[in-house]
Amino acid sequence: MHHHGYLWVGPKPRFDQEALRRPPHPEPPPAGSRPELVQRYREVAVEFPSCDLPPLETRHWLSKPPGQVRGTWPDARDASGWLRDRVTEYAPRFMSDIQRDALRPVALAASAEARLSSGGDVSLGYYLERPTFLSLALVACSSEDASPAPPCPML
Repeated sequence: MHHHGYLWVGPKPRFDQEALRRPPHPEPPPAGSRPELVQRYREVAVEFPSCDLPPLETRHWLSKPPGQVRGTWPDARDASGWLRDRVTEYAPRFMSDIQRDALRPVALAASAEARLSSGGDVSLGYYLERPTFLSLALVACSSEDASPAPPCPML
């Protein structure tokens, strides 16, 4: 098993473009559908795979271009260390005093390590100075993964 890290920072209104954060439906709209529905489906089908926005489902990061991977680690401890370092790096910009607490990154890393060790994924989001949003994600990949989610880009 190994883990991929993803990071996105950008304007909150862009983050709110949910249609670009979800993959297109597996089936296109049926014949005779409204033209605007067909056009929207085509836009999402083209844009979702290459769009830099964080997907609504963490595992869908795997369908993004490999260049969006910020790091890959064979060990959950190393992956959670990357997460801890990113939270520490951005903490001064967090909107909430509780989230800026100096001990919080250590606790988040410990929780992330436990989740990753059991094959789970981790996704965190923070409001920074308005109107900016930070998204951090760690996705666990295994050659034995039988989930219907996108395959690991490194296997």
